[in-house]
Amino acid sequence: MTADEFRQFALAFPETEEQTHMQHPDFRVDGKIFATLSSDESGAMVKLTPEQQREFVARNPDAFEPVQGSWGQRGATWIDLAQALHAPVHGAVLVAWRNTAPRRVLREFDSIQRA
Repeated sequence: MTADEFRQFALAFPETEEQTHMQHPDFRVDGKIFATLSSDESGAMVKLTPEQQREFVARNPDAFEPVQGSWGQRGATWIDLAQALHAPVHGAVLVAWRNTAPRRVLREFDSIQRA
């Protein structure tokens, strides 16, 4: 998977915007970061809960791993894009976005998905 494909996944969700934080691209909803790309765009990070992180790592150990340190203990999850498949990455980005998006945006998104 490429950084551009990751970017497309992240930007597909409502009210998402790309910004730059500490010399690398990040993706925000309601001003809050839910995913980032590394500065060399070889990897990405998604903000999951620790339980969600365990599930993604268990199912895709070649592509997903906890970020080192306390951020990783809280669910920040590294994705090696060269090893990653589209479906799990799309799922992880969706979960990270849902974890971060405000309720009104989630309600609108869910109503569109049901229609």
